[in-house]
Amino acid sequence: MVDLVLPMAEKENKAVIHFAGKDLFVGITPSGHAQAIETDSERSSAATPMELLLLALGSCTGIDVISILKKQRQAVTDYRIEVKGERRDEFPRSYTRLEVRHIVRGHDVSEQALARAIELSDQKYCSVAATLRGSAEIVTTYEIESEDGTDGPS
Repeated sequence: MVDLVLPMAEKENKAVIHFAGKDLFVGITPSGHAQAIETDSERSSAATPMELLLLALGSCTGIDVISILKKQRQAVTDYRIEVKGERRDEFPRSYTRLEVRHIVRGHDVSEQALARAIELSDQKYCSVAATLRGSAEIVTTYEIESEDGTDGPS
């Protein structure tokens, strides 16, 4: 039997989650990567599903923003995304508000370029934000830290 390599859009997009015992699960991504998942927040030995959702949103937008900034030849030397979530008190304890803060450090990074890159990610490219937007408010801010020690507007 010949194993065909299909383009990403044609591959089956299926994750498999195995119960490992003692409130732990192991998730296998569609690309075959294993991820431990914790359900006992007291033990805190792995990420919880809701923590993984914060990481998914931050990494999705981060990939977009840094790619756009590179294409614009912005001299970014460091970049991080902080994502905070507010959850409902009652069940299901879904996120109601997500705060995404982009912190970019570099040499003469254009505020206009950064704002536009974030807007494109938020409104057009980030699939995770598009998925969450119907159920949670997503608020995005940014900060530019100059390599010479002066901070730009946010």
